[in-house]
Amino acid sequence: MAGRDSGFDRSSESEGEIPTAGLADIAFLLLIFFMVTTVFRRDQKQEIRWVEAEATKKIDEKRKNILHVWVDVNGNIFINDKNIPVDKVAGIVRPIYAENRELVVAIRADQEIPYSKIDAIQKQLQAAGAVRVTFATRLEQQVTRPRR
Repeated sequence: MAGRDSGFDRSSESEGEIPTAGLADIAFLLLIFFMVTTVFRRDQKQEIRWVEAEATKKIDEKRKNILHVWVDVNGNIFINDKNIPVDKVAGIVRPIYAENRELVVAIRADQEIPYSKIDAIQKQLQAAGAVRVTFATRLEQQVTRPRR
């Protein structure tokens, strides 16, 4: 019995590899695209009249470790630029504090806000488990932090 011979030989053997020469270029272009299109949002400052203080200390924490709670002259509370009712403060702060135990909550309230409003905010922060709470003052805005 003779073997079957069709007369055709495989003259080219294709390799099973994907060409990767252009992948670095594509990755670089994607990196540039995301860098150009990313928007870094800054917190919007609320218009408030700062509380006066005789002495203060500048918060020496990284920006990611500070959560600003703004209270304007009308008693509106803003966290992450969203108007929050006072009874919802604990629900907003609790998950943020669970992610970052180094978190410092900076209350930035107008000087005309009644203490009862600040006390209600403090109780909500206590319920959220936030243990590091500070009060921003006019003097703190003037203090410069030494460069590291």
